Amino acid sequence: MPRLRKFGSLGVKYAFPAILLAGCTSPVEVPLQEADILLLNGTVYDGTLGDARIADVAIVDDRIVFVGDAKEANYSAPVSLDVTGKYVAPGFIDPHTHYDRDITPWANDPDKSLILPAIMQGVTTVFVGVDGSGHPAIGETLSNAEKKGVGPNVAAYVGFGAVRSMVLGYSDRAPDADELGTMKGLVSQGMCEGAFGLSTGLFYSPQSYSTTEEVIALTKEAAARGGLYDSHIRDESSYTVGLLGAIQEVIDIGDATGIPLHIAHLKALGVDVHGQSTDVIDLVEVAQSEGLTVTADQYPWVASGTSVSASLLPRWAQVGGEEAMIARLRDAEDGPKIRAAMTENMRRRGGPDSLLLSNSTKDEWIGKTLQDLSEDWNVDPVEAAIRVLEQGGAGLASFNQSEEDVKRFMQQPWVMTSSDASGGHPRKYASYATKYAKYVKKEKTITTTEFVHSSSGLVADSLGLVDRGYLKDGYYADIVVFDPENYAPRATFLEPEILSVGVVDVLVNGEFAVRDGEPVNSAPGRGLKHMPTEGTCE
Repeated sequence: MPRLRKFGSLGVKYAFPAILLAGCTSPVEVPLQEADILLLNGTVYDGTLGDARIADVAIVDDRIVFVGDAKEANYSAPVSLDVTGKYVAPGFIDPHTHYDRDITPWANDPDKSLILPAIMQGVTTVFVGVDGSGHPAIGETLSNAEKKGVGPNVAAYVGFGAVRSMVLGYSDRAPDADELGTMKGLVSQGMCEGAFGLSTGLFYSPQSYSTTEEVIALTKEAAARGGLYDSHIRDESSYTVGLLGAIQEVIDIGDATGIPLHIAHLKALGVDVHGQSTDVIDLVEVAQSEGLTVTADQYPWVASGTSVSASLLPRWAQVGGEEAMIARLRDAEDGPKIRAAMTENMRRRGGPDSLLLSNSTKDEWIGKTLQDLSEDWNVDPVEAAIRVLEQGGAGLASFNQSEEDVKRFMQQPWVMTSSDASGGHPRKYASYATKYAKYVKKEKTITTTEFVHSSSGLVADSLGLVDRGYLKDGYYADIVVFDPENYAPRATFLEPEILSVGVVDVLVNGEFAVRDGEPVNSAPGRGLKHMPTEGTCE
């Protein structure tokens, strides 16, 4: 009988191979070892920056138990798949998504919780609660996801915006001592229920009304419990403090708290800051050399996804919510000031031709730019934008970045892949496939090894996921098998909701979510909780 190896309290067992005895002239027979699933003859990229190799992967229950030569180790399994010529990699981990909108109990379409746009690109774990949106009831968020049935694993942040609006609403003021204490308690609650850190969206109201000192006070609550600070920074362009000023604010928060720092969807947005990627990289690397942990994520597009209000309105015009904003637009004194600010913001983003309506309740607007609407309605582009706002607003694809900046950020060893998955932009359905097809295969900006690492191992290490992100003995069996010749996007800005192609198999926690290129409509994902620092949640 073969000896059995056991992973601690996990109860995962498998037969341990026999060894050659010293002095023997013939090999000792290797006992048969049983797995549940074998992936045979694949080109394995294990999530590190090491070279790919031809190898087999054995899976028992929800874990990888072997990576190597399965025949030599005498493995067998009831499910053995020959994946010759295919790439086998750790399931990709998306650090910045808005899939919480799809996994809430009140989401209309139950199939949305399978999150096929991610699964069909090989993404097996998604982070939600980003941009400051995460409700502090993290335990409820994760349990609801599991009850509903989720395709990939889900991890969450507690959000500064959610916390601030719960206490201060949309008011443009600082909290008093009691209110700050309440906010700190909500951050603590989120961390103690399993949040991986505090997320902020300092560009957006009401978070934009905060001071750095207020953010630091709440960040200390996450730092004390072993979390990280994830931020949609205050300015990715030249709106207020500027791109470099916003990066410096993140570093200042790290200096004040000691927390690991993560910059969400890193970019140089708008004509005023094109080329500043070099300066951003210098700032980050100086901070790293001084002992701070700083990472970032990036989606591989020159267009961001936003809304008419977020991209064009000054923040003071949004105080009090949509109704107050509309009243200010119609006010004889405030209206001209808002229009002047919108004119400047439109210039900053590249003009009305660069702003494509991509998500709206008015189907006839989708696929048109603000320039198109201004010509259709015979008004100037700012008035066209105001008409859109008065009729409920719309989502935009904002073409505001340079390819040079996108590539320069992508090549940094501390920048990982993300999607910022949200409606009306192909990034939700195609970010990983686009990064591979365009920046690996076609333009050779990065290598396949770097693509896999920046989409798996780097993310797991940076954000604190345990036993995920690598193809290693004992790690969870989150795995993607994709065809290097056919892995490609199909979504476009005019048709953003088309699934990518080329993924052959996807396993999440050892269960198939995709088999032979087709989703199997299973929900093997789990809610993943960060363990707070011992003694901080009593």
